Amino acid sequence: MYAIANISGKQYKVEVGQTLLVDRLSANENEVVTFPVMLIVDGKTVKTGKPVVKDVVVKAKVVSHVQDKKITVFKYKAKKNERKKQGHRQPYTKVLVESIG
Repeated sequence: MYAIANISGKQYKVEVGQTLLVDRLSANENEVVTFPVMLIVDGKTVKTGKPVVKDVVVKAKVVSHVQDKKITVFKYKAKKNERKKQGHRQPYTKVLVESIG
């Protein structure tokens, strides 16, 4: 059984027991959050929503807040002596899917 959930404006295929890295959520650690389901597949039956399936949500527990590895952004203009070096670390939230339905 799996579902397509809408998490922070992006669509994720989720199954029970799966951990996901999603864009940073405002929830605290060990807090349970719910996400709307757009499609659910249970064996041979498929339910789709317009846009979401009514009375079906994905419940997930926030495990931790993490950051991705650092990337370097380097911009320059040739022959002009213009250089700009920046770093960026994308923030993520690690969630554990507890139930669908």
